[in-house]
Amino acid sequence: MQKLLLSSLIVLSGLVAAQQTDTAKARQELDAIRSDISRSEQQRFAQQQQLQNAQTSLQQADEAHAKASQAVAMQQASLAEVAAQLSKLQQQKQLLASQHQQQQQALALQLKAAYQIGGHDYTQLLLNQQSAQKLERVLTYYQYFNNARMQQLQALKKTVDELAQLAQETERKSNEQQQRLAELQQQQQTLADAKAQQTASIRQLQQVLSDQQQQLAYLKQNEKSLQSTIAELKAKAAARRMQFQQKSKGVYPWPVTGNVVQRFGSTHGGESKASGIIISAKPGQPVKAVADGQVIYADWLKGYGYVIVLDHGGGLMTLYGHNESLLRSPGDIVKTGQHLALVGQSGGQQQVGLYFEVRQKGTAVDPLAWLRNP
Repeated sequence: MQKLLLSSLIVLSGLVAAQQTDTAKARQELDAIRSDISRSEQQRFAQQQQLQNAQTSLQQADEAHAKASQAVAMQQASLAEVAAQLSKLQQQKQLLASQHQQQQQALALQLKAAYQIGGHDYTQLLLNQQSAQKLERVLTYYQYFNNARMQQLQALKKTVDELAQLAQETERKSNEQQQRLAELQQQQQTLADAKAQQTASIRQLQQVLSDQQQQLAYLKQNEKSLQSTIAELKAKAAARRMQFQQKSKGVYPWPVTGNVVQRFGSTHGGESKASGIIISAKPGQPVKAVADGQVIYADWLKGYGYVIVLDHGGGLMTLYGHNESLLRSPGDIVKTGQHLALVGQSGGQQQVGLYFEVRQKGTAVDPLAWLRNP
């Protein structure tokens, strides 16, 4: 009996020990799971912070590139104006030089004619002439030639003075042109640096979004941001009650000339469908308004770069994104064909092109249905 009791106690002790071991193991597994969850949360927070930093860097790069692009455009226009002025001065200089040569030849003929009269002072003429009538005629000729010579000398002096003044002006314009050229070269270098910074920011952003699911979440977040912005703009447009004459489908001109590289409704990022189209175009190409309207938004928008939105009335709006820089401000009234922005790749776009959307009463519709056949 004692042996049986002892045996039972041994078995019971083993069961209790096993149970305690399983409990400790479960607790260890629970602690491990909690640790994994905490580590995942920390990684997710770090990725979000990295994404936010990349977006900030991209926006700064887009802004720097836009400023440099505008500065280069202004400097090129100024340089062309100075070059035109310099060309005009050179033409005037050639004309004055030709006049100077003609005046010198005329003066030489006047001096030769005066010499052929027979003297250069009145005393000699009086002594050499016997006939009073002949003397009077010679004196008249002498006076005529003398007056003509004086006029030629005055004209020659005036031309020489104008040539000297024009030479100074030409030198000043030439120096100014050289200075503008140096400024333009500096601005072009600034533009190149800004472009390199923009490219680096795009690569950084693409590296952060390398995971497909994270990229899909990013695209959906951008879409939500755009939807929110569109809703806000729609409310402002309704309050403003702006009315423009609305055109029918299929008659709008294209905002830029190029090929459609992304169509409406195409999938990108795995599942998200495009609400607009992307038209490939050269960097810096002007983006044109497809219809009369009013600018209701012109700023940098996450995922779309520099964006400009037009309200055409009747619930119709058009959106132009990924621009290099914007040429219009909110409140501006624009006509069909007027320039709105310059084509670029801001907002993380990997290739240069224009993102174009058409929204009818807040809903995205296929832009190709509204554009005329190219």
